[in-house]
Amino acid sequence: MTADAPRPLPDAPRTLPDGRPIPLMTGAERPMLESWLDFHRATLALKCSGLDDAQARTASAEPSALTLLGLVQHLAEVERNWFQRVFAGLDAPPVYEDETGYALDPGRGLGEALDVWRREIARGRELCAGRSLDDTGRITGGPMDGVEVSLRRVLVHLVEEYARHNGHADILRERIDGVTGA
Repeated sequence: MTADAPRPLPDAPRTLPDGRPIPLMTGAERPMLESWLDFHRATLALKCSGLDDAQARTASAEPSALTLLGLVQHLAEVERNWFQRVFAGLDAPPVYEDETGYALDPGRGLGEALDVWRREIARGRELCAGRSLDDTGRITGGPMDGVEVSLRRVLVHLVEEYARHNGHADILRERIDGVTGA
């Protein structure tokens, strides 16, 4: 190797020390969008790790009634809505009694809610497999009912949704037990 030749870079780590996948910073659009969505999904799971059900039910940023358990349930509803109803056009009922997902059932704990959320993620992946970013679905309900939306826009929206709620999760977790970061 000459002095002017670039040194080969070592393989970049694929995960952060906390176990979350490192999202792509370069490359094709779809893998990049999916990697950022997976990063944000993993961030939510990290914010919930090590908590018991009582902690996950704690509305720790008064006066808000928002909880980490409610956020997990809400994001399960979000996954179902955007991938099943909007993109795939399926008639999928709400996951929970309250369509927002925020309402807490005394019999449902964090472990169950995380399992449901992970199943919704897996189903969304199935529905998107082999589909183009330009493939479309239609928004259902609300003021934009019937508006056509691409898979690209759905993925961008989900990254936005998770990023926003991970900020909430960070505040909730810090107020519960002082854990910060991520």
